[in-house]
Order: sequence, then structure tokens, then C-alpha cells
Amino acid sequence: GINAEYGKQWYQRRVREAVVSTQSTGVPAPRGTGLVSAPIPKKLLAMSGFEDCYTCAIGQTATLGNFAKATFAAIAATYSYLTPDMWSPTVFTNSPYQEFTDYLAKPFVKQAKKEVKY
Repeated sequence: GINAEYGKQWYQRRVREAVVSTQSTGVPAPRGTGLVSAPIPKKLLAMSGFEDCYTCAIGQTATLGNFAKATFAAIAATYSYLTPDMWSPTVFTNSPYQEFTDYLAKPFVKQAKKEVKY
């Protein structure tokens, strides 16, 4: 959702989506605030599992179909975020300095040039 908990960190994102002539915006709210919204988005947000959210709508909100679609599109946009628990594991390899540390630790000995006869 808008507030995604990961460990003790909270990832908060503002979500804005538009459908036809209605634009719906969801903003994270402090814990315990509840859903601050009109009745239609409040029902959709509650069914989606949101607990604390401010909402704002711009445009023709009297057309409930478009208003509900814009709210649903904003809710759907929250599922496109990648939180750290969704990251794929990173495989680290040794740097060349670590890999060839034994070779690099040897003292450099300059060798005499060999003559090449043609």
C-alpha cells in the first residue's frame, strides 16, 4: 500500500492517477489518522487494506464511475513499488585486488631482457 513497512523503516509514497476527467491522489497519513476521504474512495481504500491515508480529488468527482476508477487506478499504482523485501539477492564477487592478493604481495623482480636473433 502507500505505507509499506520494512523492518523499522516506512516507505511512503504519494500516488496520483487520472481517469477521464477525474484525478485522484493518495498521500500517506500519520498512524492512527484513519482514512480521510469521500465515501466512495474510503470504501475502496478500506477494502484494499489501507489504514491511514489522506486523499484528494480534482475534476468531475460527481461522476462516481470515473471517480471510483481513478481511485482504483491510484490503488493499483501502489503495487508497482519495489520495497527491499522484494529485491533479488545480490551475489558479490572478489575484486581483482582481493583475488590476486597473493601474487601482488610478492616483491617485483626485474628480469634481464633476452636478445632475439633474426
